[in-house]
Amino acid sequence: MLYQAYELQRSWMNSVSSLASMSSEMLASPANPMSYWGIGGIAANALDVLAHATAHYGKPAFGITEVDVDGKTMSVIEATVLNRPFGDLKRFRLDGVDDKRPKLLIVAPMSGHYATLLRGTVKRMLQKYEVYITDWADAKTVPLHEGHFDLDTYIDYLTEFLEYIEQVEPGQRPHMLAVCQPSVPAYATTALLNQHKSPATPKTLTMMGGPIDTRESPTSVNDHAMNRPIEWFRTSVIARVPMQYRGAGRMVYPGFMQLNAFMSMNLQSHMMSHYEMFKHLTAGNDEGAQATKDFYDEYRAVCDMTAEFYLQTVEEVFQKHSIPNGTFEHKGEIVDLTQITDTALLAIEGERDDISGLGQTKAALKLATGLSADKKRYYMAEGAGHYGIFNGSRWRTKVAPVVEEFIEAHG
Repeated sequence: MLYQAYELQRSWMNSVSSLASMSSEMLASPANPMSYWGIGGIAANALDVLAHATAHYGKPAFGITEVDVDGKTMSVIEATVLNRPFGDLKRFRLDGVDDKRPKLLIVAPMSGHYATLLRGTVKRMLQKYEVYITDWADAKTVPLHEGHFDLDTYIDYLTEFLEYIEQVEPGQRPHMLAVCQPSVPAYATTALLNQHKSPATPKTLTMMGGPIDTRESPTSVNDHAMNRPIEWFRTSVIARVPMQYRGAGRMVYPGFMQLNAFMSMNLQSHMMSHYEMFKHLTAGNDEGAQATKDFYDEYRAVCDMTAEFYLQTVEEVFQKHSIPNGTFEHKGEIVDLTQITDTALLAIEGERDDISGLGQTKAALKLATGLSADKKRYYMAEGAGHYGIFNGSRWRTKVAPVVEEFIEAHG
């Protein structure tokens, strides 16, 4: 009944949001004498914050229509080039620009948020590359007849996507960048493609804040996964999709549970953010308030993961440490990391990352013993948290240039 209880709560909260929004507009209306009183404006702003905090958010659009390249504004063309039940492959390219620029596949996390969370990542990399990104589906929208999706399927999808990109311009191998959780399947995919001498083997793989070896500097997220048996997760956080969705009956790890977990980790910070938004509104700083709204519009838009993918990830990545132990398998085949000899590796970590601790991503460089030292690089973004290594000003000015330099050096 977990999902049904959430749907009941969501319906009630939507009513609260609508009522608060309507009341805020009434109080702020110039036709209302109370809008000219101090208390009227304060109440209107408080209700505006409440309306935003209790609203429900669906899947956002990427909305990337133009980017600045060398001081020139260029139009962007967005297209879905491959459509699959559990995720599409999207392509972004500049209008009127030769499409023979290097191809970069950005692997978005399947961790409760939509791929649009990487909007800033895509926009920055478009300055130099033709960008592809994995646009994962919300599991509750995928009908049961489409089958299951686990780590093996994830690797199959990445392989298919890389093969498609390579075939667009045969002989020009793509580059791959994985943000957070997909560092593990992207790393495994890279090893398998190297093993099989595939023409789609990526030239470079950049892993950012990924849990390659969670025994290094374990965070509260790692502790949570380690301190409970896998059966606890199976019985406590897995729910069945209600009948009103296309994926009715599918067992999932609901996005709302993931969001609640992340919000509770930094509850005071989130409360202060909304208080700051209230102060911005009261001071007439609409731009500052809108920045906070935009962030939470994206942050609170969540989707479900299939139960099999979530449980397998918890067990293989966080409990058994299968990747660093050399026991990780893909459809019965051991993923041999020592076979990575033809893909240059870049590991990026944030100094203040509270999701993937320092050393967890760097471990990938040590495990790839068959790769020469000149094809490995490590970069720590000083002062950056988990979100800051792939979005925001630090990403644009500090981290992205490192990625670009690395790709150019091994392109």
